[in-house]
Amino acid sequence: MALEVVATFRGGFATDVTAREHTVRIDEPATAGGTDTGMMPTELFCAALASCFCLAVGFAARKRDQEVPGLKVTVTAERVDGELRYEHFVVTTEAQLGDEELARLVERARPLCWVSNALAAGVAVEYRHTTTVNDHFRK
Repeated sequence: MALEVVATFRGGFATDVTAREHTVRIDEPATAGGTDTGMMPTELFCAALASCFCLAVGFAARKRDQEVPGLKVTVTAERVDGELRYEHFVVTTEAQLGDEELARLVERARPLCWVSNALAAGVAVEYRHTTTVNDHFRK
């Protein structure tokens, strides 16, 4: 099953990202040259991890007819000094449950999160390109 997401350049540092019928604006903050009209790409990346794991915990709880009041997942990313990448992500799950009960849900949720599974397994990234310039334009 292939998943497709399309980013369309909107000038400056802004893009509109579309998946199915949903669109999200991505931009950089003004301090980085953008206009701050949306999350940074790295924030969206962390949002994918946080939201996927939050849904996984909720799903694991529902399978056991369990409520998870106040469920919230926070992702913190630590950047590699001098490099354009993050090397460490911390996923913190909070809920109004006892510590052991929440720990069990987190363990049950771990194999259910697509995003963290991809990160943990390591993924191949392949870059391709295609032009939209036709032969008439080249003449």
